[in-house]
Amino acid sequence: MPVPMKRAPAFFNPIRTAGWSAVGLILLTPLAAMQFTSEVAWDAQDFLFAAVLLIGAGLLLELLLLWKARTPLVRLALAGAVVLAVLVIWAEAAVGIF
Repeated sequence: MPVPMKRAPAFFNPIRTAGWSAVGLILLTPLAAMQFTSEVAWDAQDFLFAAVLLIGAGLLLELLLLWKARTPLVRLALAGAVVLAVLVIWAEAAVGIF
């Protein structure tokens, strides 16, 4: 009789873990840079803005796109649109491109 394979818990997904870890690392990068240079000077409001933007984008990807979109091509296109929107908003907030 074959031994049944053990499956990871339903809540564990390596791609999901990598995505949320990336959000944390992006938020920690300016904090680390502020320890070494005076060029980076974020205050609590900057961290709050970045956290809301990144967590909001992550939740949008999780809740709307990955659960509702059925085909991989649609998922990829919508995820690319969300990432592009985050980059445009981030650039606008950083240097005012518009």
